[in-house]
Amino acid sequence: MAEHTIRMPDVGEGVAEAELVEWNVKIGDPVREDMVLAAVMTDKATVEIPSPVEGEISWLGAEIGDVVAVGAALIRIKIAGETSAPMDDGEAEAPVADGMAEEGETLPPPPAKDVPKPSKPEAEKPAPAAKSRPLMTSSGAPRAEGEKPLASPAVRLRAKDAGIDLRQVSGSGPAGRIGHEDLDAFLSAGRTMAPAQDMTRKTDITEIKMVGMRRRIAEKMSLSMSRIPHITYVEEIDVTALEDLRAALNAAKKPDQPKLTILPFLMRAMAKAISEQPEINSIYDDEAGIIRQHGGIHIGIAAQTSAGLVVPVARHVEARDIWDCGAEVGRLAEAAKSGTTTREELSGSTITITSLGAMGGVATTPVINHPEVAIVGVNKMMMRPVWDGAGFIPRKMMNLSSSFDHRVIDGWEAARFIQRIKTLLETPALIFIA
Repeated sequence: MAEHTIRMPDVGEGVAEAELVEWNVKIGDPVREDMVLAAVMTDKATVEIPSPVEGEISWLGAEIGDVVAVGAALIRIKIAGETSAPMDDGEAEAPVADGMAEEGETLPPPPAKDVPKPSKPEAEKPAPAAKSRPLMTSSGAPRAEGEKPLASPAVRLRAKDAGIDLRQVSGSGPAGRIGHEDLDAFLSAGRTMAPAQDMTRKTDITEIKMVGMRRRIAEKMSLSMSRIPHITYVEEIDVTALEDLRAALNAAKKPDQPKLTILPFLMRAMAKAISEQPEINSIYDDEAGIIRQHGGIHIGIAAQTSAGLVVPVARHVEARDIWDCGAEVGRLAEAAKSGTTTREELSGSTITITSLGAMGGVATTPVINHPEVAIVGVNKMMMRPVWDGAGFIPRKMMNLSSSFDHRVIDGWEAARFIQRIKTLLETPALIFIA
């Protein structure tokens, strides 16, 4: 048997290392060409590593959460062929031009006349992977307790949305890997989640290592809270007129125009308010002691995904109208959900919007996206009784909970910024006046 080495690929310009966030195989697993073996992450962008050959996993060079240098040996696969010479440690760690395997590392097979023809019985033997794919039963899970099912992020997200426990699904791929076709078969067979266990006292403790997106979020939040003295300002907004306008615009929109949410209106209101208070649209380099006030308004839209919180960026909002803002928000949301956002789309914001949608609560205390100096938080919209001087009338109300870097923005300026946004949202015609 020959041995093929897969090295950490070059996952982006200027990136020297990446964090291993997922193994889809283990030692001894059979693999086929183009099968996804692992996933690595850098700058919130996840990259899958496929197998260029067919064979069997013989060595894994890292554990989940490890940071691996570009060019370092990551996986070794046994493939059919002559026995290769032992690999020198120095050669094993040398960077490779294509980021995958050294040229000539897999030895060519011997001449055809020396290759014994496989007998028919051997050709008819079941593939080794079949041993690792237990059959689905109606009463039990196809995997042992605690065994992690193998599936791509897209399959995991679909299963989560459908309320399916992947431990109950039998995978037809190599090493029991679950694909979309396995979910289809599970659903078409009328399978449901395994019945809940009896109510018993539990004393087990599960240790979960902070890796990948969650670790990066933790580091970013810790940095923000340790360096930025936050001031949070909450204001109530009457969005009744705005909702009426939004409904009318959506009813009259053209087929090629997006359905408008409240975010495009908020983005345009923020752009108008920033034109009057440009200091809000700044980046504070606290190490250099420099405030960089940006002319271009690049709004980050915090989005929750199955992998964690990401902040894709809508660039140059000052040059976009309502429909263009709506289209860009929709495009970025879809890219974030599918995990296809690029590194460029996840960087360069100058101010951020965060929203929990229908779960927005009455008020929140959003954490500033360092090194920005402001973040605007959208809370849940709800019908409330409002006193108009003669009686209580029903109005659609929503709170904005916004935080500011108190080193750069004074409380008075923060309140003035949100009050200006309040005026624009409560009288939405003003948003469209230059």
